[in-house]
Amino acid sequence: MSTFVLIHGAGDVGWYWHLVAAELRACGHDVLAPDLPANDEGAELSDYADAVVEAVGDRKHLVVVGQSFGGFTASLVASRLPVDALVFVAGMVPSPHEPPGDWWTNTGYGEAVREQAERDGGLTGNADPFVAYYHDVPRALAEQAMSRERAHPSEASMASPYPLEALPEVPTKFVLCTEDRFFPAAFLRRVVAERLGIVPDEIAAGHCVALSRPKELAEILQSYAATPRS
Repeated sequence: MSTFVLIHGAGDVGWYWHLVAAELRACGHDVLAPDLPANDEGAELSDYADAVVEAVGDRKHLVVVGQSFGGFTASLVASRLPVDALVFVAGMVPSPHEPPGDWWTNTGYGEAVREQAERDGGLTGNADPFVAYYHDVPRALAEQAMSRERAHPSEASMASPYPLEALPEVPTKFVLCTEDRFFPAAFLRRVVAERLGIVPDEIAAGHCVALSRPKELAEILQSYAATPRS
């Protein structure tokens, strides 16, 4: 069986993954979903990766999964540990030496959101988190998620260049959410093609897919663990 290392996104905690973790554990897998450092504006991307590596310890057969901003941390972890797969879930795919704060402009995010908002009447990029992030998550669950929000990532991590010369050479997958109102689907398809050179797997869900479609997401993640890295 595999060890799934589930890395949360901006403002979040490991709890975000609790429903997916339950599905994976029910199938016999080990699961880690650590809380990354928060409320420290001096923390670097390397500090986030350090926290994950420490949590992993000597576990093997790793599938490292990064949600949204967690893609930056997940890819660093996959460069430091032997992993069977690196998975981006509605994730930010880094470019070498790119500060995370520059990712938005470099990928053309702002224009993509404006174009999609014109098509859907302003749902995409909406200021209301229940519209932009949690539109397909049960209200009570969405409120629980919002009550756990923290100051993560830090200003320092957003300003510092991504430290790798290239993304790690490991089997890499991408799960794209077709109903995402934060990262429009067409936008992410282009980013994934340009930065990873792969075709993403798609799921009918919004940005917070681990809360809205945990069983379906767990099934996709399990499929990536079928062929361990030699």
